[in-house]
Amino acid sequence: MSSDEKPDGRPAAPRSLAEALRARDDASLAALLRARPDLVTPVPTDLTQLATRAGTRASVVRALERLDRFALQTAEALAVAGDPASYDELLGLMAGDDGDAAVAAALPHAVGTLREQALVWGGDDRLRLVRTARELLSPSPQHPSPTGLGPTVQEATAGMSPGRIQELVAAAGLASTHDAVSAAAALTALFTDRERMAKLLGQAPPEAREVLSRLVWGPPYGQVTADPAAHLRWLLDRGLLLPTAPGTVVLPREVALHLRGGRAHRETEPVPPPVEPAGPTGTRQGSPQVVDATAAGQAYTALATVEELLKGWDEGGPAVLRAGGLSVRDLKRTAVALDVSEPVAAFWVELAYAAGLLASDGEADERYAATPAHDEWRERPAADRWAELAGAWLAATRTAGLVGGRDAKDRTLAALGPGLDRSVAPEVRRRVLALLAALPAGTSPDPGSVLARLRWERPLRGPQQEDDLRSRLARWTLQEAELLGVTGRGALSSHGRALLGAPEPQATGGTPGIPDTPGDKLPVHHRTAPAGAPAAGSVPPGPADPQARAAARAAAARLLAPLLPEPLDHVLLQADLTAVAPGPLQRPLADVLDVLADVESKGGATVYRFTPASVRRALDAGRSASDLHAFLAAHSRTPVPQPLAYLIDDVARRHGHLRVGAASAYVRCDDDAVLNEILADKRSAALRLRRLAPTVLAAQADPAALLEGLRALGYAPAAESAEGDVVITRADARRTPPRTPPEPVPEGPPVPDATLLAAAVRAIRAGDLASTAPRKTPGTPPAPGELPRTSPAETLATVQAAVLTGEALWIGYVNADGAASQRVIAPVRVEGGFVTAYDHTADEVRTYPLHRITGVAELADD
Repeated sequence: MSSDEKPDGRPAAPRSLAEALRARDDASLAALLRARPDLVTPVPTDLTQLATRAGTRASVVRALERLDRFALQTAEALAVAGDPASYDELLGLMAGDDGDAAVAAALPHAVGTLREQALVWGGDDRLRLVRTARELLSPSPQHPSPTGLGPTVQEATAGMSPGRIQELVAAAGLASTHDAVSAAAALTALFTDRERMAKLLGQAPPEAREVLSRLVWGPPYGQVTADPAAHLRWLLDRGLLLPTAPGTVVLPREVALHLRGGRAHRETEPVPPPVEPAGPTGTRQGSPQVVDATAAGQAYTALATVEELLKGWDEGGPAVLRAGGLSVRDLKRTAVALDVSEPVAAFWVELAYAAGLLASDGEADERYAATPAHDEWRERPAADRWAELAGAWLAATRTAGLVGGRDAKDRTLAALGPGLDRSVAPEVRRRVLALLAALPAGTSPDPGSVLARLRWERPLRGPQQEDDLRSRLARWTLQEAELLGVTGRGALSSHGRALLGAPEPQATGGTPGIPDTPGDKLPVHHRTAPAGAPAAGSVPPGPADPQARAAARAAAARLLAPLLPEPLDHVLLQADLTAVAPGPLQRPLADVLDVLADVESKGGATVYRFTPASVRRALDAGRSASDLHAFLAAHSRTPVPQPLAYLIDDVARRHGHLRVGAASAYVRCDDDAVLNEILADKRSAALRLRRLAPTVLAAQADPAALLEGLRALGYAPAAESAEGDVVITRADARRTPPRTPPEPVPEGPPVPDATLLAAAVRAIRAGDLASTAPRKTPGTPPAPGELPRTSPAETLATVQAAVLTGEALWIGYVNADGAASQRVIAPVRVEGGFVTAYDHTADEVRTYPLHRITGVAELADD
């Protein structure tokens, strides 16, 4: 009979978490490393190290925070149960004395999830919560348990005098015992006996029962005076309340569980709350076609808004604050320019930054401007441009909703500034959209039910907060998805579904938003989470493969493209110096019109107004009057109005009559009368002009200031180069150097891919073989984890003998970095101070310097 088997042939119960992990198959180990990626960085040398790492406080806290509410409640119940606890004891704590069919059906999967994540180990007859998790979740005066339970009788009476304990035993009607331990055990047996306990409480005064009812669901601690009232004295004398400190009493755990009917929690939530439709049933369930059309309209508006934002910063945007980001004043100006609120303006600015369309220029006078990628982005089809924006939003960890808030040091968080990254943001966005995708097509969710579902999937440990970060991220996601056109009328659009990578909705008989519970056909005591499956309430991650993300964006663009309006190649010119664009314009037409005219109003149709300044802007960009006349005639469905033709000719006739260059600066004009007029104008005094020649004036202002000053006086000067040529200025001349979009800040270690998981499991298995293989070690064998120690002569002789016999050896090895490890090798040859061997740990042939081998031992025959 093997030492790993019971007398009846069944496998022996594991004695530690390491032994429990050793009994797992490779798929189960891979599932553990996938669920808890912090365990694989770096790869553990063996299963003992993996178990040790899985029990560290930081790793356990991270694992507990990723449990759903019912799995966390199960762990909390195990923390107040015996150690070890049976499955039936756990079921009693979760379902109560009366039982709960829903709890009984969901509990096996919750236990399986805890087992898969190495938070619980052992069979159903000996369930053990890992020690660190028990310490975190067990009740204590400093850290109350979420169950509201207090200490056990044994724990509460640990510092009590033996005489006092015997008094409690006698007052409860029990026979006296020989020691304090047996007395506490007698009280525990009484309090856990439902029939005797009911008889005892039946004798309690009504006021005493009222005190117990106030403490039963927690907190279990109360205050008493030095001379307590009679009903309190009755409870204290029988141990139903036990003193923990002067003036403080506690309700023992066993008493509370009796009063609760055996339940560890007041409300057990085995089933996730469903995501309900908004408003009365059916009022917000519309046509999917209407939802898609609405979302497409908003998507087009999003593109126009981003273009307008970056167009406003073409000449150089706002200055970068010393601490980074936009100033409050610049954010307000941006909001006014976009005609939106400041939080919405912050969203558009952050979106452009996340997509790599906007960055700082890195100059001494650092300012924000469009990047070269923006020019490439503008030339792409509208649907592709939207998909790039939406994909950047979905993956970004920067959170625009935090703008205007305060950081940990009470500093204001600025748009584009530091401190806006929240690693959990992409996960929450994807999960919110996934919940919308589970609803019937065209149905918008009730926001409150979405928040409730997210709180169930990732409950907060400790007091619940309505305004926690995940809830705020969920609300911002719903708002931003609508602004961006991922949703329409609150419902997920078809192109939004494709962007998420979600399947098309299918009609099912189940309740929307509640997935089927896996494993419903398995026996009660042996159901576990399927190997490799996500835990209950887990968030499906986005495609890790860049090709998969690109494919999702391409699919979304294909669905959106037919819904976007076709760009027009014409406008309608009107006699009041305006032009009406009845829809989106083709890129060349829109670019020229943006320079030639100013946008007066936007909506279903855009109204442009021609002004002397806008016409001069087009002339500064290198257009001639004849070019402008021909352009308007070619792209207008109405004749060019005479007032507009006169405006162009009049501005063109005066344009360039004055020339401004750099001396510091000068003005030259062939008509000296014009220069006399400028000198005589009192408004030109600030320019400090003086005549150098009949046709030249010099100024003590720089050329740019001189140009602006003369334009303010009503002239139309043109800048000229050192060679005397007119300098053509373009609206898109200012660009930053090439910039990459900001990288999302990951939440903890990344989830390992299948290749890394397979390699990690293989390395852990091989390392475990090296550390647990039986050895022929003379004398006292090394302690677990210690390297074997032999003299250099013994090491060389043993290795040479193994080459001849073909046997495997267990060695200790220290690499060049000083890292020690244990390995199982099969030596092939020994020469020149090196041993070449097949390394079972690495599954490859390697060469080791003999001087780095600390010692060797032969493996036992079995």
